[in-house]
Amino acid sequence: HGNAPTDADVDAIYEHFEPKLLSILDGFATPKPGVIDTVNTLREDGLKIGSTTGYTNKMMNIVVPRAAEQGYAPDFWISPDGVDGFGRPYPYMIFANMKALQLDDVRRVAKVGDTLSDIREGKAAGCFTIGVTEGSSQMAMSESEFEALTPAEQQAKRDQARDSFVQAGADAVINTMSELPALLATIA
Repeated sequence: HGNAPTDADVDAIYEHFEPKLLSILDGFATPKPGVIDTVNTLREDGLKIGSTTGYTNKMMNIVVPRAAEQGYAPDFWISPDGVDGFGRPYPYMIFANMKALQLDDVRRVAKVGDTLSDIREGKAAGCFTIGVTEGSSQMAMSESEFEALTPAEQQAKRDQARDSFVQAGADAVINTMSELPALLATIA
């Protein structure tokens, strides 16, 4: 519009965007394939499950109950609202999880995520970081879009996402959450 955007422009767009997002968010709270079984397996192994997010508390107050209805509820979650707005890539949400879950050694914490911000957050906190390719922001595809690809195309998408996670500093990359227990057993 003939000039650089200002903070007021950003606020005006967000003011229009947030109500629209909040009105549909409950339809996007379904856990990804393998998450519930994986979390149950990890809990059986004595692990605690913490969660960090880029969503606000207002958004999470919609998502958390819907995810719980479907079988996913972390032991603790926190949004950037709980750390004075210092969300990813800052490490503070991980540290808040550690405090709430009474964990005393960041070297025994694994940060698992499907975004580059997840990896950067984990690296900033000093913990082992794991990228998940399928369903990731890097793939930017729905589950049905991914399944419609040929096996070779699927592998190319996984490889592309894997490369991005590795370049961001991931210590390991898995294709699905179902692979997580075996990976954690090898690094324990």
